[in-house]
Amino acid sequence: MASEKLYLYPIWIRIWHWINAVLFITLLISGISMQYSNPENPLLISFELSVELHNLCGILISINYLLFIFGNLFTSNGKQYKMKSKGLFTRIYNQSIYYLFGMFKKQNAPYPITAENKFNPMQRFIYAIAMYVGFPIIIISGMAMLFPEIIIPQVFGFSGLLLTAMVHVIIGFVLSLFLFIHVYVCTIGSSISNNFKSMITGWH
Repeated sequence: MASEKLYLYPIWIRIWHWINAVLFITLLISGISMQYSNPENPLLISFELSVELHNLCGILISINYLLFIFGNLFTSNGKQYKMKSKGLFTRIYNQSIYYLFGMFKKQNAPYPITAENKFNPMQRFIYAIAMYVGFPIIIISGMAMLFPEIIIPQVFGFSGLLLTAMVHVIIGFVLSLFLFIHVYVCTIGSSISNNFKSMITGWH
């Protein structure tokens, strides 16, 4: 008997998600091009275009992030990122064991998806960190580099601009890892494409 379909992703989440994905991937590509090339020796795309794309997409993804924040404030989606601290790491451990061993043995997921809980405990923890810690840091540091005059010149004897750039690159690297892991986890389901279709139709 087929399991009942769940409508998990309303239209605003799907629009936000795909805009965010396109902008983040563009930022990743342009950021790598800026980091490892120079005006005379472009890596992926020209240095000048990389800078323009990175600045533009940085502003757009910041605006798009506000949609995420306000959407979570004024809709029920916000509760998906709330966690009970009691037993949290036990639940994360149980989920990690399932990812490492259980799913390959065709065991049932310890925390199946429901309308009330579309994330398992590990997803909820990682997504909350990514969206409420990682994204604000990378947006703030990016805006600071876009307007470097607002950066504190010296921090404990170190260049404020250099520290800001380092924070931006490190968080960008961490969020890039999150992206690749996120895409991989999305292939885990009844079929490889099932979760991707869900973010198109809204139904899981």
